[in-house]
Amino acid sequence: MERARGFLLGLPHAVETMQWGDNLVFWVGDKAVGGKMFCLLNLDAGAHGVVSYSAGPERFAELVELEGIVPAPYMARIHWVAVERWDVLRNTEWESELRAAHAITLGKLPKGVREVLALPERARAKVIGERRKVLAERKNSAMDKGSSIQKAGAGKKSATPKKSKGRAGTKSS
Repeated sequence: MERARGFLLGLPHAVETMQWGDNLVFWVGDKAVGGKMFCLLNLDAGAHGVVSYSAGPERFAELVELEGIVPAPYMARIHWVAVERWDVLRNTEWESELRAAHAITLGKLPKGVREVLALPERARAKVIGERRKVLAERKNSAMDKGSSIQKAGAGKKSATPKKSKGRAGTKSS
């Protein structure tokens, strides 16, 4: 697990987040600027295997024929696979598969995201920081709106619907 994590973080523009319980999610580019995930390491290797990743349409069909590799739950439609155990592939195969997942995802990034990733490190970090700040402000604003709507609606009685003047099921000429 740690070896895979180190390898993934060594890929260009790879970023890690913890999401959906005990999952390390690896992104090409920061999520704040539109990065996309390419791999997920399940820290609690329960029902969904130890790792899921983007395989691409051709490789997906080949991989799901191997014992221990299945279509990834919720992600199979975009050609992700889930691997049940680390010993399903050799280390060199893992590196090749994960490098390919990264390349597939990098190739699908929108032009604007690729432009941000092409910036010098300092400029890229500044853009990402500013974007995170904007997203945090939006989230806080939405949460404030939600709580004020709940407060405003708390004392109101529900309105009864008005009756329609027309008759249901009739056509007007």
